[in-house]
Amino acid sequence: MSIKSTVLGFPRMGSDRQLKKLVESFWAGKVSEQELVEGSKKLRADHWALQKQHGLTEVPVSDFSYYDHVLDAAYAAGIIPERYQQLDAGTQAYFAMARGLQDKSIGADVPSLEMKKWFDTNYHFMVPEIADNQKFALHSTKVVDEFKEARALGYAARPVVLGPVTLLALSKTAKGSTATPLSHLARLLPVYVELLGQLAAAGAEWVQMDEPVLALDLDASVYRPAFEQAYGELAKIGGLKYLLTSYFDRLGDNLAWAAALPVHGIHLDLVRGASDLDAALAAVPADKVISAGLINGRNIWKANLDKQLAVLVKLIKARAAGTVWVSSSCSLLHSPHSLAPEAGHLDAETLGWLSFAEEKLEEVAVLAAAAVDVASVQAQLQDNASKVASRQASERITRPAVQQRLAALDRSFYTRKAAFPARQQLQRAALKLPVFPTTTIGSFPQTAEVRKARAQFRKGALSKQEYAQFLDDETRKCIEWQDQAGLDVLVHGEFERTDMVEFFGEHLEGFVFTKKGWVQSYGSRCVKPPVIYGDVSRPHAMTVDVARFAQSCSPRKPVKGMLTGPVTILQWSFVRDDQPRATTAGQIALAIRDEVVDLEAAGIRVIQVDEPAIREGLPLRKSDYDAYLAWSVDVFRLATTGVADQTQIHTHFCYSDFNEIFTAIKSLDADVITIENSKSDLKLLGALETHGYAAEIGPGLYDIHSPRVPSVAEMAARFAALQKYIPAENLWANPDCGLKTRGWPEVKESLQNLVAVAVAARSQYAAKN
Repeated sequence: MSIKSTVLGFPRMGSDRQLKKLVESFWAGKVSEQELVEGSKKLRADHWALQKQHGLTEVPVSDFSYYDHVLDAAYAAGIIPERYQQLDAGTQAYFAMARGLQDKSIGADVPSLEMKKWFDTNYHFMVPEIADNQKFALHSTKVVDEFKEARALGYAARPVVLGPVTLLALSKTAKGSTATPLSHLARLLPVYVELLGQLAAAGAEWVQMDEPVLALDLDASVYRPAFEQAYGELAKIGGLKYLLTSYFDRLGDNLAWAAALPVHGIHLDLVRGASDLDAALAAVPADKVISAGLINGRNIWKANLDKQLAVLVKLIKARAAGTVWVSSSCSLLHSPHSLAPEAGHLDAETLGWLSFAEEKLEEVAVLAAAAVDVASVQAQLQDNASKVASRQASERITRPAVQQRLAALDRSFYTRKAAFPARQQLQRAALKLPVFPTTTIGSFPQTAEVRKARAQFRKGALSKQEYAQFLDDETRKCIEWQDQAGLDVLVHGEFERTDMVEFFGEHLEGFVFTKKGWVQSYGSRCVKPPVIYGDVSRPHAMTVDVARFAQSCSPRKPVKGMLTGPVTILQWSFVRDDQPRATTAGQIALAIRDEVVDLEAAGIRVIQVDEPAIREGLPLRKSDYDAYLAWSVDVFRLATTGVADQTQIHTHFCYSDFNEIFTAIKSLDADVITIENSKSDLKLLGALETHGYAAEIGPGLYDIHSPRVPSVAEMAARFAALQKYIPAENLWANPDCGLKTRGWPEVKESLQNLVAVAVAARSQYAAKN
């Protein structure tokens, strides 16, 4: 007997972010399209070889993407909005959909598609737009081509295809259209039939059909017929077997009807959806495969293999021979590539607690082998048990003083002294800002010079004093430019920070940092999440000296103190799994509270505590919403309520569907929120109309994830629309997000245009009042 061992996907970027460098070099014109293609082909081959070397019996293919797998699926199905159809088919149109394109030489000026978070992860996907007159056609054979690549290299390969129902469920209706995306299913299916037919002809046996919407609360009267229609049609293709794949949560009420679909196997996320196990044993027909997602694809802690082996044995005993596979819970896209670079960087004890994507391959293979012959992998199981026990017993994890401080808090720590209307009047008197004040979200471009200086400092080529002087000079120049450009509330630019979470983690107890623990956030953008291994506390001030210096550079205008909020630090870290996330968030909140109080004492009158990930952390199931929103609101208030009423508290939110959490946003009791708006077609206005918002708000006027420069007219139209919903005294003008990834020329032009919009709006307002 043997058990198939596989994973649902592997990180795309490479051990040293080779794909990021390759794609960005292509964008910069430094490598040709052919070099991009060949470099990517080599990277895929390396990743398949790695999976086989670690003992997997089948590799996933087409989990690779230049930018985003949802974009790939939409592009392959011909879901290419009209504004991109003037462009050359291929990479020009594809990357324009991803990033926008502004090229005067060809008369192109198109924004990108909307960007959203991939379920409750920090990965972003591009939202397909479907018009009423959408013509679906097979536009790319990427999936087939990559399957043939793997087969030619001798691998047992399983194509990964984003399922038709999920593709439509994640899409949006194009402007000017009225039909819901799901209503196009019947017209989309022939494209899937054609694609899957090509896979069958190429020799594919199993196809992984990713349908993660099954982890959501679905209206069965809508989605069950859609799934039955889709998979009934796909079942007509001879020679293919389908693994219906969902992840990130339990299938719950969707399990019974999903198991009855005409597919040949079903994948269960038995990490986040472990409660599905018994129901699945009863519901999944005996002749269908159950793919057991037993290794966590979303965290970096070594799996307890003894515990997971017990689950696997239970499955095997209940199923027919050959109907159980071992896999990761979800794609390993959300894990760093390998622990190998961390040897000598992390201490041996911590290193022993961790498992990145490459190590997870071995965990999957060991589980599969142990289920057949436990003696064959006894040494690996014993080593695993020793490392798991080491973490459980480590004295480094618990700090009694931190736990006692959190437990001793009463409700007064979660409330500002005065209500918002009274605070607003005090803040107006203190800050003396004009109507429609302008600001930015925080970061300014991290130029090659900034990155070079940081690298030289870390290598010892720059002294601490020299590096500090460099940062002071960059900060001063940034503030002077903002002042000259006419911005009203300034920022210091964050040149000392590599990342908005990593920076704070480096100054807090309870965190460790990897050397190359990169994961993809969107496109070529990678982040290196810190690891929260123990109780969190703040041993010293983190930003006060920088904020004090920055304010000294601007005697006339306030400079914001810039902090990252507790929920975002939690969400964008790899978090300990031995205590409730709410407890860890509370510990982080106390550390941020101490920093907020110290900033105020240093003379900082505007303090921003960013929470771009608060929507991202919302559970997938509505029955879990209330508990999460209660503690996430509490920890933000704990972090921000220690200041006087004259001190203005800002927060920021990224790309999200805000309707579901708008009541919670109001409960945060921030004085000003800046919020993504431009990339989502002003959907925020619907939330404002439904829920109302009494405090001050700055909906983003332009998208910073694209290199294109928005015109004054474009932003003025957006700002005029906002004024219909938001009182003038509460409305701010700002970009969507931080400017770290952009270049100075586009930043300057964009912000000058933004200031021009605000100045014109003030004149119009004054004329009417």
